[in-house]
Amino acid sequence: MKFMDSIILVYIAGFLDGDGSIFFQIIPRNDYKQKFQIRSSIAFYQKTEYKEILEWLKEIFGAGYIRHRKTGISDYTIVESKKVRKILLLLQPYVRLKKKQTELGLEILDKLDTKKSDEDFLEICKLVDKFKEINYSKKRSITYENVNKFLSP
Repeated sequence: MKFMDSIILVYIAGFLDGDGSIFFQIIPRNDYKQKFQIRSSIAFYQKTEYKEILEWLKEIFGAGYIRHRKTGISDYTIVESKKVRKILLLLQPYVRLKKKQTELGLEILDKLDTKKSDEDFLEICKLVDKFKEINYSKKRSITYENVNKFLSP
């Protein structure tokens, strides 16, 4: 990740507030102990004709991928949890509209680093479910309830 001064960070935070998303999902993973993974994501969206801004962000953060959709919209997405944490920490002082998502995301990432049991994992799943309300998510299919049913004897 390149060095960024506060002016660049303020710009990127504004971009995230307006044309970005912070979200966490529970994903099925047979190769994981609890059979589920918590996936963290930060995404920036832009008309494909202005994709250069997404390429600039990718160059700055040194992670993630860019997709160009048939709809004429492109997105730059970072899902590596260590990179997501670093970006959230960098932007936290400057975000306004996504302040709750940033704080909740950092809380989830911190708890993931210290989880030791199925109960700890279930508590994290409850936090992930909070993103449904603060992001107005309609398509969330795997929730705490699903994981709890699977992990409970």
